[in-house]
Amino acid sequence: MKVAVAADHAGALLIDRVLAEVKAAGHEPLDLGSHDPNTADDYSDYAVAVAHRMQRGEAERGILVCGSGVGVSVAANKFRGIRAGLCHDSYSAHQGVEHDDMNVLCLGTRVVGPELALELVRTFLAARFQANEERFRRRLAKVQALEENSEGVK
Repeated sequence: MKVAVAADHAGALLIDRVLAEVKAAGHEPLDLGSHDPNTADDYSDYAVAVAHRMQRGEAERGILVCGSGVGVSVAANKFRGIRAGLCHDSYSAHQGVEHDDMNVLCLGTRVVGPELALELVRTFLAARFQANEERFRRRLAKVQALEENSEGVK
């Protein structure tokens, strides 16, 4: 599986370890930067980079890292087909994929330590959407309808 990985300046110190973890898990990482913790950049630019790669089919999943993880999560979820989740625990990292078809993992380097972050990456990558469960397909269809109709599902 191809995995687009990006981090702003706050996540720059973790990105190399995340890329290595993706590769060690048997996947192909797509490095979208940043590697410089001193660069004045904006988390939203990295969310755009990951989302566009996924929308074009160049990556099946994404991992975004910023200081809190909140900014990249908010930005990534603005894109059609992107279901980004901020995770601080292993349960959310796999359950988000299994039940909600989460396709972008968001991490906050000021919230989780590097070892937990790598555990979350492994957990996220190993999880699969449980498409055989009608309730998960039904719920996902409602979420997808939200993308089509800004007034929401009735």
